[in-house]
Amino acid sequence: MELPPALLRFEPHPYIALGAPYGRISPFCLRSGVVERLLEAQRILQTNDSDLWLIIFDAYRPIAVQQFMVDWTFADLLSHFGLDAQRLTAQQRSELVEQVHRFWAEPSLDPATPPPHSTGAAVDLTLADTSGKPVAMGGEIDEISERSSPDHYFEDPTEIGRRFHYYRARLRTAMEEAGFQQHPGEWWHFSYGDQLWAFYQQHPTAIYGQAQ
Repeated sequence: MELPPALLRFEPHPYIALGAPYGRISPFCLRSGVVERLLEAQRILQTNDSDLWLIIFDAYRPIAVQQFMVDWTFADLLSHFGLDAQRLTAQQRSELVEQVHRFWAEPSLDPATPPPHSTGAAVDLTLADTSGKPVAMGGEIDEISERSSPDHYFEDPTEIGRRFHYYRARLRTAMEEAGFQQHPGEWWHFSYGDQLWAFYQQHPTAIYGQAQ
C-alpha cells in the first residue's frame, strides 16, 4: 500500500532522480502490516519527543531498481577512486564488488533469497524536525563508510558525536518498539517480516517474500 500522508517522504525520490527504472510503480509502497508499524513507530517517537518525525527515504524497490543501484554504486566508486573499469585488476574489481555488496543486496530473482526491499517489508528512513528538514545523523543514507554502523558514535566524546548518537538511538528505539529489526550495518535500514527480521528475531521463517 502507498504510504499515508502522515509519514513524511523525501521528494523527489532519490533513486528516481538518478534515473532508476521504477516505471509506474511507486517507491513509497510497503506491506500494510509494515505501514501500520511505521505509524506506531512515529507515535512512539513523538510520545518522547514531539519535535521529531520519521521521514522515508526509500521503501519498495523492484529487482530492476536494485540492479540499477548496484551498477550505479559500482560506477560511483570507480569515479571516487579515479579508476577505469576496463583497466581494473581482478583484485581491484573484487574489492569494489565487496564494498558495493556490503550495502546493496544481490539483485536475486530466486524466491528463496529476495533482496529485502523487494519484499515490501524493508524501509530506509531517518528523522526530520518540525519543518520537515532531515536531522543531521552523522552520516548520509547509503554512505559506504564506517559511519554507517548504527553505533559508530557510541563512544564519541564530542558534543556533536553525542548528538548524532542520541538521534540514532531515538530512531532505533522507536522502530524496535514498533516491532522492526535494524540492519546491523546501516543506521537507516529497518524491516519487519523479511528474512533479516526472521534471522535476528529467531523466527522460523520470513512472513513476506518478494512482492509481486
